[in-house]
Amino acid sequence: MNPKVSVIIPFYNCSYVDQAIESALNQTYPNIEIIVVDDGSTKFKEKLVPFEGGIVYIKKENGGTATALNEGIRAATGEYIAWLSSDDYFLPDKIAKQISFMLNKKVEVSFTNYNYINEDNQPVEHWGRPVFSNNDDVYRAFLDYNAINGCTVMIKKEIFDHIGYFYPDLRYTQDYEMWMRLLLHGYKIYYLDEELTKFRVHKESGTYKNQEAMQQEILIIKNYYGPLLKEYIARHL
Repeated sequence: MNPKVSVIIPFYNCSYVDQAIESALNQTYPNIEIIVVDDGSTKFKEKLVPFEGGIVYIKKENGGTATALNEGIRAATGEYIAWLSSDDYFLPDKIAKQISFMLNKKVEVSFTNYNYINEDNQPVEHWGRPVFSNNDDVYRAFLDYNAINGCTVMIKKEIFDHIGYFYPDLRYTQDYEMWMRLLLHGYKIYYLDEELTKFRVHKESGTYKNQEAMQQEILIIKNYYGPLLKEYIARHL
């Protein structure tokens, strides 16, 4: 059984988008659709031209990553959703290994380990990544920080019908809030300890350029969800 996986790539003026699309097209897994959501880009759109016919292209007005992800999810025909930022890329067996892991474990949400790279696709070794020995560790980690890289997640599409979509008002931390919401709704997020995604560190990234606004959003999420998560952990773990 090879259930369809929809890979959603939000794109806004990113020079690395062709590498992201290539990595999705080069997956060893046979049943994938690739949805590129152009969030009002004015630059680098020519990098999409070679992939016409191999991707689903959606154009919209600029509204931020959350709105682009939501458009992609609504358009997706896959049973599972994966998210790939336009400046990152997947290793060729990312989808195959992760879907196999989820089917074998009979789980609805999972995430994996990853590596950091720089502008030239070279490894960045000095940045640490969290590693988890069990699911309880994931819950406890969220009391302190966002423990999940969004581009390593795979999730059953039907879950969004149950808990809602990404919040557009959160421009930089929409993923942090979503994982909190998943956990509090009782969805266990399982961890596969394999490095299957390359996360790019560069000065044009939204994370790098919007640190102050991102920290403000993190504080809002922690203040709202922190007490709820503590209560959930006390009751269920």
